[in-house]
Amino acid sequence: MKLVSIGVAVIAATLAPLMSVKAQPVVLFNTGNPDGLMAMASRPQNGSNIEIEAADDFLFASSVSLTGATFVGLIPSGATISGVDVEIYRVFPQDSDTTRMPHVPTRVNSPSDVAFDSRDSAASTLTFMTTILSASFTASNSVLNGINPSPNQTTGGEGSVTGQEVQFTVTFTTPIALPPNHYFFIPQVQLNTGNFFWLSAPRPIVSGTPFTPDLQAWIRNANLDPDWLRVGTDIVGSGAFNGAFSLSGVNVATPTPTNTPTGTPPNAPTNTPTGTPPNAPTNTPTGTPPNAPTNTPTSTPLVTPTSTRTSTPTPPPVTAVQVPTLSSPVLALLGLALLGMGFLLSRRP
Repeated sequence: MKLVSIGVAVIAATLAPLMSVKAQPVVLFNTGNPDGLMAMASRPQNGSNIEIEAADDFLFASSVSLTGATFVGLIPSGATISGVDVEIYRVFPQDSDTTRMPHVPTRVNSPSDVAFDSRDSAASTLTFMTTILSASFTASNSVLNGINPSPNQTTGGEGSVTGQEVQFTVTFTTPIALPPNHYFFIPQVQLNTGNFFWLSAPRPIVSGTPFTPDLQAWIRNANLDPDWLRVGTDIVGSGAFNGAFSLSGVNVATPTPTNTPTGTPPNAPTNTPTGTPPNAPTNTPTGTPPNAPTNTPTSTPLVTPTSTRTSTPTPPPVTAVQVPTLSSPVLALLGLALLGMGFLLSRRP
């Protein structure tokens, strides 16, 4: 189902700046080659053919940007592929209605009700190419129509199915941003005739990328939606299966915060004496203005050239001008001089 959870918009916006990494995509996850045990129908809705979704899980412990995937399945000889979809689901109860009564034996470890994200060839968010691995391949059992709600879910499967073994290689024209979580991968193929069956891979994984817990494959159709059934435990009645697929992309590095001392602003200068302005020059004698010249003799005039400092505080503090104090004898002599000048001026004709 193409309804996508609201949370993906927020997570994608959060992870978008991290998607600019230039690392080359690599295979991040792989379940291995098909084992021939199970073939699970998986197709979009088309006319009278209702939608069927087959799902298998994967796990990422760190954020990734998915750029592509591969999956292997069966198509009838001579069938034409008209479309490919890929959906990503999270694990129940995320993106799900937990208040409703399910119509299946359990929803524990199933995919969620609605998709977390998806890509579609019809919307040009996905491109694909195919490689025929075998002209004829047979799976021992299959699930197509026997997808029923409880209590009639156990049908034993619908028997063997044969077709061309085809590997699909898809590229996401818009990468899928996935934060660390447990997810389900769902490939769907639309044919002009017949049905696409996704082939199973060994469980537990032996030649791919083992992880824990490795959940089994689930399936549902539009009539069972939003519930899911376990292909092995619920429908066949025994066993458990994986789907044959791989995921490629890049790991997204998360910036590591620096160790900032508690309570200290990140840009504060270190080792600043208590009460001293951050820009004050060091080794300033007590009581001396910050810009006063050092080692100035007592008789030095008020305005003297100042020596060049290695670093000038910006802006320099305003320094009050100190006016020298005249002693009493100097004042007396100055007074006598003024009186003498007055007497001489009074004697001029």
